[in-house]
Amino acid sequence: MTRKGQSITLSLSAADKAHLQQLADDFGQSWGNKPNISKLIKAIAGNELRLAVNHDWPAERIDALNRARGRLVDIGEVEIATAIATLLLERSELTLPLRQELEAFVERPAHPWRLDIDRFIQRHRPFELSYQDAAGRIWEFTIRYAKIVRREDREYLDCWCDQTEGNQDLPKLSHNWTLRLDRIPAEAVILPAEGSWRPRLPHIDVELHLLNGLAYGYRTKRSKDIVNEWHPEIPKVRRVVRQVTSTFWFFREIRRYAPDCVIVSPSEISDRYQQTLMAEAKLYGLMVESASERRIERP
Repeated sequence: MTRKGQSITLSLSAADKAHLQQLADDFGQSWGNKPNISKLIKAIAGNELRLAVNHDWPAERIDALNRARGRLVDIGEVEIATAIATLLLERSELTLPLRQELEAFVERPAHPWRLDIDRFIQRHRPFELSYQDAAGRIWEFTIRYAKIVRREDREYLDCWCDQTEGNQDLPKLSHNWTLRLDRIPAEAVILPAEGSWRPRLPHIDVELHLLNGLAYGYRTKRSKDIVNEWHPEIPKVRRVVRQVTSTFWFFREIRRYAPDCVIVSPSEISDRYQQTLMAEAKLYGLMVESASERRIERP
């Protein structure tokens, strides 16, 4: 009796055949001393060898997915963010710090207080929380408006609080606080507060003049800029009016644009920015005269 087997004919290029023979040799699928493609395919079909997805994801794709995970956490979609983190952990292309970050996130996606904060924000309900500053001091805040934002790879709670003590911003912005989420104690309990929710953070309209290449290359901040136009009277100068809720973060941003960005008004903002520049100049032994110190000599 003869036994008839099933045969499969593969149409392969010489290069593909060489690659398969190399794989057969690598995985010990040989006939005699020669690698055997048929044995390789049979081993795969019999689940003796398992195929895996190519580990060739570019860093840009991994970074985009991780940033998407962060944004999902920001808007309270922790379950979807966890699914993305789990997907990323299956990849071998992760750097060790990112893998450790994702593993910690999957193990504990969010503190219980984080979920409570998300719920209070979504329902527009005031709440109370405890906060620990960089010096280790504990603060108690009653919050009547809040949103979670990401700045420089950290998550912050931008919020309006009843309390103003310790706030170093201008009086009009003294109820605005920026709290780092990682400084809220793990055991914090978020409690409801009496009173109403505010529609937004107070702000100051600040006029900027952008010069040189920045005037042409600037892209408006849609959620902040209320005016973005060429100056009607000064050639090649872009006029921008921005709503500023924190001078600290505002100064931190425009410093990157120096010397092609000038604060025109209001004076309370430009004067404060001058003070920060003068303090920095003194650290380098430079003497700078502020506008308020200058005197115009009249004939």
